[in-house]
Amino acid sequence: MSSTPTPAGSLLTATGLHKAYGPTPALDGASFSVHPGEVVAVMGPSGSGKSTLLHCLAGIVTPDSGTITYDGRDLAGMSDAERSALRRGEFGFVFQFGQLVPELTCVENVALPLRLNGVKRKEAERRATAWLQKLEVDGLADKRPGEMSGGQGQRVAVARSLVTNPRVLFADEPTGALDSLNGERVMELLTEAARGANAAVVLVTHEARVAAYSDREVVVRDGRSRDMEYTR
Repeated sequence: MSSTPTPAGSLLTATGLHKAYGPTPALDGASFSVHPGEVVAVMGPSGSGKSTLLHCLAGIVTPDSGTITYDGRDLAGMSDAERSALRRGEFGFVFQFGQLVPELTCVENVALPLRLNGVKRKEAERRATAWLQKLEVDGLADKRPGEMSGGQGQRVAVARSLVTNPRVLFADEPTGALDSLNGERVMELLTEAARGANAAVVLVTHEARVAAYSDREVVVRDGRSRDMEYTR
């Protein structure tokens, strides 16, 4: 069983993670680390355990054994409320289908995490508009998700994930529903914005062209991880 090294300065580190669903093991000793400002691609075939690894790292799923440390704190030692607070403020998320709220405009969707954290509407929408500009979709601020293309919607979703200035961005197949041209542009904008904010990125993908935007790759097979050479 191989493991990912945990170099000094890691922001998020996992060691020896095991997770089973009934008799089926999803993780079998997987390890992981990521530094601030680093983009790490988690690769592997369907059913390899890569999405389970992401969910454990984000505190959504609790592993059966192993340790996860975020900024020197043990995730397992946190309460549910503390982990929820991390996901609202210090963690950001981008999913394959964006998961925007259809009834809200783009600027309202991007401002939503700030509003849930108690930021007043005017200030939340000001920050949201700034991120829409960075992702090149500020002209769609007053549109609803059903009035834009998939690529545009995914850029809005990236803006929403970064509006709270998270320290870790979790991206689960963020271009999986896009054509190659839109996927390339979303990845360019996502990685540029995250690196500019010095946010660590955990990027789950099975596509080599998407992983090429990372600094390093971690391959997961049968619930075990293997750290690859730096790609940049």
